[in-house]
Amino acid sequence: MWEIVLKVWRHKDLRKKIGYVLGLLVIFRFAAHIPIPGIDISNLESFFNSNAYLGLLNVFTGGALENFSIVMLGVGPYITASIVFQLLNMIVPKFEEMQKEADGQKKIQQWTRYLSVPLAMAQGYGTIALLQRSGGGVIGELSAIQWVTAITLVTAGSVFVMWLGELITEKNIGNGISLMIFAAIVARIPTSIQQMFTTYDPSQLPTIVLFAAFALIMIYGIVFVTEGQRNIPIATARQSRGQAGVQTHLPIRVNQAGVIPIIFAVSLVLFPPIIGQFMTTSAIGWASTVGYFIVDAFNNQFIYGGLYFTFVFIFTYFYTAVIFKPEQIAENLQKRGSFIPGVRPGKPTSDYLNYISNHILLFGAIFLGVVAVLPVALQAFAVGGANSMVIGGTSLLIVVSVAIETVKQIQAQLQVRDYERF
Repeated sequence: MWEIVLKVWRHKDLRKKIGYVLGLLVIFRFAAHIPIPGIDISNLESFFNSNAYLGLLNVFTGGALENFSIVMLGVGPYITASIVFQLLNMIVPKFEEMQKEADGQKKIQQWTRYLSVPLAMAQGYGTIALLQRSGGGVIGELSAIQWVTAITLVTAGSVFVMWLGELITEKNIGNGISLMIFAAIVARIPTSIQQMFTTYDPSQLPTIVLFAAFALIMIYGIVFVTEGQRNIPIATARQSRGQAGVQTHLPIRVNQAGVIPIIFAVSLVLFPPIIGQFMTTSAIGWASTVGYFIVDAFNNQFIYGGLYFTFVFIFTYFYTAVIFKPEQIAENLQKRGSFIPGVRPGKPTSDYLNYISNHILLFGAIFLGVVAVLPVALQAFAVGGANSMVIGGTSLLIVVSVAIETVKQIQAQLQVRDYERF
């Protein structure tokens, strides 16, 4: 670890990149404490602590939601817009063709930004209305000017966060969205530790021990699977210095999607219960009945855990299909005069890579889903603080995965710079 830090310190440009990214994360955390004017936030904290779903959503914004800050939506609208266009890339042939070209990718990225704006406005309105109806009076009635001001600031804050995330991604130090969620979760750790010691009760000791053991097992499992890969042998037919050919390998990771499936799954699994809570306060009889049904269904840990696992599993395959292109790999190998021993170039190579990827990804998707829902299963044995275990388990999964990915990108940049020196 210290060796990597020393190497980073020796490279001035890399040191500046990391400092730049850290500076943007500090700006994001500063914005998370700028509240929307005209809103009384004194009772919001206790309300979020008593609501499991909003509490989990609040963790992903680093407390920006309970502070009712201008960035309280975080990267949620941008994630939703990204999911929409990634689905279109797989369904609509025109979008699939555009994704293969650099100009097409830029257009899709621009459309994703445009779609994030109305989504932020709708989500901002829905969040404020939800807090008004189910927040126990923590937010009173707002005038028309206050509504316009609040939604405008929330939308602008969401666009600002989206911009910061893209600036971070451009530096190749890590995925901007993942790093901002990482920073939001880590920022909550001191407060969580303080609350644990403040409200400590000897009866909670079994829960704390169980959570600590679970955290250690999860960290080991995440590191093990993230580092796992299958090496596909690649041979080069062209002779080099009298040798028959050069043989290398193509690594295919067990979990190619990283932490993105978890982020997508959390965004979707939180949506129905929040809408259900909104509907319970409706004056329409059937809407209120449906709302209570949804809330009761998601309070059932079996249903909640089953949906969470299913979303993680599906999004692992979905996002891998977006980023892993066996056809392009097979085409590039054929252009370089390389091949997989025993496999014909072209489509047979593409089919073979797709077959290998799907088989090893099955284990990665199941593992990721099991780790995501394991805290939910442990709730049945928890003496207290069950909600915090669910939040802590999901957060730990994201923090460890993002940390590993970021370190890998930094190491890759170090290797490139060391190679260029020689």
